[in-house]
Amino acid sequence: MSRLTADYVYDFDRLAPFYNGNPADSGAWRDAIGRAQRQPRQRDVVARVIAAQQRRRNAPPSALTAAEQLRDPQTVAVVTGQQAGLFGGPLYTLLKAVTAIRLVARVREEHRVPAVAIFWVHDEDHDWEEVRGCTVLDAEAGARPVALPSPVEPSRPVGRVTLDSTIDAALAELQAALPATEFTPQLIAALTRAYRPGVSMSAAFARWIEELLGPLGLVVYESSDPGTKPCVAELFAREVSRAGATAQSAIEAGGALARAGYHAQVTPAPGTLALFGMMGDAREPIRVEGDTAVIGEAREPLAAVEARARTSPADFSPNVLLRSVVQDALFPTVCYVGGPSELAYFAQLKSIYAAFGVPMPLVAPRATVTLLDANGVKFLTRHDVPLESLRAQDESVLNDLLSAALPPAVEASLESAMKAVDERLAAVTSALTLVDPTLEGAARSTLTRMQDDLKKLQAKVVQAAKRKDETLRRQFKHAQAQAFPGGAPQERVVCFVSFLNKYGPALLERLCQEPPLDQPGHWVLTP
Repeated sequence: MSRLTADYVYDFDRLAPFYNGNPADSGAWRDAIGRAQRQPRQRDVVARVIAAQQRRRNAPPSALTAAEQLRDPQTVAVVTGQQAGLFGGPLYTLLKAVTAIRLVARVREEHRVPAVAIFWVHDEDHDWEEVRGCTVLDAEAGARPVALPSPVEPSRPVGRVTLDSTIDAALAELQAALPATEFTPQLIAALTRAYRPGVSMSAAFARWIEELLGPLGLVVYESSDPGTKPCVAELFAREVSRAGATAQSAIEAGGALARAGYHAQVTPAPGTLALFGMMGDAREPIRVEGDTAVIGEAREPLAAVEARARTSPADFSPNVLLRSVVQDALFPTVCYVGGPSELAYFAQLKSIYAAFGVPMPLVAPRATVTLLDANGVKFLTRHDVPLESLRAQDESVLNDLLSAALPPAVEASLESAMKAVDERLAAVTSALTLVDPTLEGAARSTLTRMQDDLKKLQAKVVQAAKRKDETLRRQFKHAQAQAFPGGAPQERVVCFVSFLNKYGPALLERLCQEPPLDQPGHWVLTP
């Protein structure tokens, strides 16, 4: 956890100047609700576009009802989002969506206003390498990668990557990797309905998330839809007219964060726009040279780009500095649910929101969870092993456990031998210096060799204990493989389909109840 994330969660006052309210404060929610309700928006246009998307995806009734609520000027939204990762992406994607759903329930209950949870699919992002693969756990809790082929133009948005027959091979690979359970057939059938040749990567992702969480009222929005771009045309034009100002604001906020002892998450190049130009199937950055915009290899007067932003807004796409502002210009957002990186870059956006006249929402950390089966939890609790100690990809924790489990006589004998060697060699060293002071170094070298030999003997004893107690070793390896595959936190690596395959609908039921929203920290859950 970075210092910024830790202070945000546990000591918000240190960071208060960089945000628009503390999500742990009920009064901040009341203020955010008022700001969102007062802000003028083209609610009917947005609701109409989402309804069309939902019809294409055959959305469940609960999602349709929730989307219609957006027309009501009193309705507010809790928004989250993610790139369109293969088969849904890592566990944290699911955690973000469920956190948003739970916060909406709280808003309705505590503030008595209509509220909707929205999942913004980042389908204009163009990092194919990041989304084309996923990792699942096999029957032995081993990490198994599943991926689509790599060759895609580097600047092509994921929403414009159409799946072909290789998706069928990936589905077959996924099914082979997952241990067969009573939930496997239903899971694979749902994924096959979403991920099929001829649909875009982002549309498949959207349908999968919607089928899973739409029944809980989640509204899924494919953000590249040209139908909502006219709603933010003036915002795009303002970014062009203020060429470089958004980047400069982010740079200045990053400097203020650094002076306060934190880090800048985003470091834009000076003189760039917070927009990409959509050039055919390419998403090209825009830099400014005097009164000229350079979009890929093309050059165009800034005045012409500003005019085009008003008349053809679908030709543009916001970058990370402007995306949240666009999102909250479209939706009545009271809170965004994000991970650590998003918490950090929101700290650089406050003045940018103000410059565009869009209310900055609260930012709530998503739930952070490790899912362990009963055997994994039993290992941690029985042996009092801290979860984080499993991150090191070695057997130091196991060695400590085995050493502690050695017969007392063995441990006592080794300690006694080590102490005796230290005492005897100290006496020998003292006596030798009376004969020749230069012999002290030789005596110390001898002591070091003897200590090393005793340590090697102790290690051999531990190795013998390992061979003798394979059960403990298997338990350790099992827990370690689940919690930190490859040394990385589970929620950032393992695709959530692994856990749906293992636990079925009970997983969602558990995550909708735990961990507690008002108790920050990392939680270990056994569905």
